[in-house]
Amino acid sequence: MADARRLVDKMWSYANVLRDDGVGVIEYTEQLTYLLFLKMAHERATRKLKPERVVPERYSWQRLLDADGAALETEYTLILQGLGRQPGTLGTIFRKAQNRIQDPAKLKRLIHDLIDKENWSQSGTDINGDAYESLLSKGASDKGSGAGQYFTPRSIISAMVDVVQPTVADSVVDPACGTGGFLLAAHEYAARDAGSMTPPQRDHLRDTFVHGVELVDGTARLAAMNLLLHGIGDANGESVIEVKDALIADPVRRWSVVLANPPFGTKSSVTMVGADGREAREEREIERQDFVVTTSNKQLNFLQHIMTILDINGRGAVVLPDNVLFEGGAGETLRRRLLRDFDLHTLLRLPTGVFYAQGVKANVLFFDKKPASETPWTSKLWVYDMRTNQHFTLKQNPLTRAHLDDFVTRAAGPREHRVESERFTAFAYDELVARDKVNLDITWLRDESLEDLDDLPAPDVIAREIVEDLTAALEEFAAVAESLEAARSSDPVSS
Repeated sequence: MADARRLVDKMWSYANVLRDDGVGVIEYTEQLTYLLFLKMAHERATRKLKPERVVPERYSWQRLLDADGAALETEYTLILQGLGRQPGTLGTIFRKAQNRIQDPAKLKRLIHDLIDKENWSQSGTDINGDAYESLLSKGASDKGSGAGQYFTPRSIISAMVDVVQPTVADSVVDPACGTGGFLLAAHEYAARDAGSMTPPQRDHLRDTFVHGVELVDGTARLAAMNLLLHGIGDANGESVIEVKDALIADPVRRWSVVLANPPFGTKSSVTMVGADGREAREEREIERQDFVVTTSNKQLNFLQHIMTILDINGRGAVVLPDNVLFEGGAGETLRRRLLRDFDLHTLLRLPTGVFYAQGVKANVLFFDKKPASETPWTSKLWVYDMRTNQHFTLKQNPLTRAHLDDFVTRAAGPREHRVESERFTAFAYDELVARDKVNLDITWLRDESLEDLDDLPAPDVIAREIVEDLTAALEEFAAVAESLEAARSSDPVSS
């Protein structure tokens, strides 16, 4: 771990040098990704035992080591462009790659001093992976980078994985994978039993156990590199990260585990046409007959997509905002279907102040996909309230994995052994469907700060929660305004 810390500090010192040239943390991490891949490929091509060429000779690391000044800049640009046209993992990492380091002297220093002096091959996978993951985390917390939207706090990811408990017998997908945090955590959990696995199981764990879909090229490359540095996937093979809009179509393939935190915000970038034949018009039209409802709410569409791609008896754990729990219309229809056709067994109400993206009040829904049945599959929904009387901030009081220990302990075991507590309460199916609009935004704890002025949280925490509430409210108002404008523009009378 000390070696990983040293690497992180070294990487971060270079980020500070480049910041003066207008290179942000995420852009710097992108450049590191390109250079790290080339160095790892070079190590693989020059090793004594079973050398293997991953990149064509004309794009090799050695060409960067041999170049200087303006020639180095030219060589680097040619390499990026050439590799961007390659298939598989190469294409995912270098697609639309550009050189953001305009000073050849700093680029040379990065190549020779930071990357060439370290050995990045498989023997140091954990150290290098941890260092890279730490850099991604720093990038997400950097306010100017905007990368927080792609980054789920690792404490929440870890708790979700510990409840779902993926094994090598599973196949895991994240349809909005960001930098790959869920896939990495699922792989780490399943790899605990690697010592007793057969060779085919180990191959599956490395090559086909995880699959990610990411819309943004830059984020997809970070995810592919993050997994590669942790020994997942093959630098010379098919990429475990697919670059596309997951909502465009049913991928036909099914997975036994879905772990996801779909992007925040309600607007979808496409026109959705559901099984009911209605359209929610946006920029381009797509038809998803597998969708039960038509809506432009991105989270509801991601939820429908996840309901589709889960295999029978598959397990899903998904981070979703509060509005998915109480919104009428399409939201109510989906909640009814979740309760009837799936076993929606657990809901974790997350505290505020834990996401880099502000204004987010979110929950984790845990559900199992079941075969067709005449009777509803959900018998009880267990709700764990981690929000009431809990106050967290990103800096002063961050949410740690230890804060979620009680939830994981209560939720991870067999459901018939669950015991109610102050924060963990079960609600029967009949009770849930009888609620107005099947509202699952359920609270029962009293907010102590409303009753005891001496128990108020610190002023900065109160201010942060006010900002969270106002931002969430503005998001809702913006969504309503957009839908009203769309309705008016499509009404022939008004136009």
